[in-house]
Amino acid sequence: MTTTAPAPAATAADKKSTFNVGRALAWVFMGLIIFASLFPFYWMLRTALSSNNAIYAGSGSLLPVQFSTGGFARVFGTQTGEEAIAAGGSGAVIPFWRYLFNSVVVATLITVGQVFFSAMAAYAFARLQWRWRGPAFAFFLAGLMIPAIFTFLPNFVIIKSLGLVDSLLGIALPTMLMTPFAVFFLRQFFLGISREIEEAALLDGASKARVFFQLIIPMSSAPIATLGILTYIAAWNDYFWPLMVSYTDVSRTLTVGLGVFKSQTPQTGPDWAGLMAATLVAALPMLILFSLSAKRIVNSIGFSGIK
Repeated sequence: MTTTAPAPAATAADKKSTFNVGRALAWVFMGLIIFASLFPFYWMLRTALSSNNAIYAGSGSLLPVQFSTGGFARVFGTQTGEEAIAAGGSGAVIPFWRYLFNSVVVATLITVGQVFFSAMAAYAFARLQWRWRGPAFAFFLAGLMIPAIFTFLPNFVIIKSLGLVDSLLGIALPTMLMTPFAVFFLRQFFLGISREIEEAALLDGASKARVFFQLIIPMSSAPIATLGILTYIAAWNDYFWPLMVSYTDVSRTLTVGLGVFKSQTPQTGPDWAGLMAATLVAALPMLILFSLSAKRIVNSIGFSGIK
């Protein structure tokens, strides 16, 4: 009886060689993506640290041209008008801290209100039994297919009728109550919570409201925190709606303030150093927030079943 010897397995050296080639290609591809993503931020920092008067002369330089922190000084208002004009700025005073305060207030109002009301609506769609619940949720979810720009004019008419134009509440109100995405996001998580836990609490005499606030909300801290982070970032970066509603520095947010800063162009050309410095300062809090919470966001979205 003859036996056939098994084919020789690939040696460890062969496996290592093949694996290293694939991994090297993967790292190269990933490096290109990272470079393409981070280079604009580097160029923003490079421009912010350049002298505005010398930017055009050294436009091809990868390093700051005539290193200067004057752009940040103009943003924070620590330069006089004469110094700003001499450095290539417009010389106008920009209430940066007022814009920053307005952005913080608006983003906080939107985040707190939207998460709170969306959580209650999501729980009603996930747990409460009532007639036409399915069609009502489908109709509500259809709002995801309506572009936001289509709602600007109706919202503006409502805000104007309420006398809230050029106010922080007027900017926050349209998205402060709830959004279809927020309700859908939390409903997906609530559906995954065991009903037995709620039924046991109800048998012990707890009301629906008590079950929601003392049981469901603590168990849903991860997706609620994720939704809060996403909502805060979106509210912070919003531009078109605050631009429509805010007319003065009393209610202008940071994104609108950057547009005002850019419009005040000196005779020598745009103050690119100051504008990039302001943009970097405005984006930095959100970059830090997202970098610290990126893993939580990905895990919560995956757990909630959103593809």
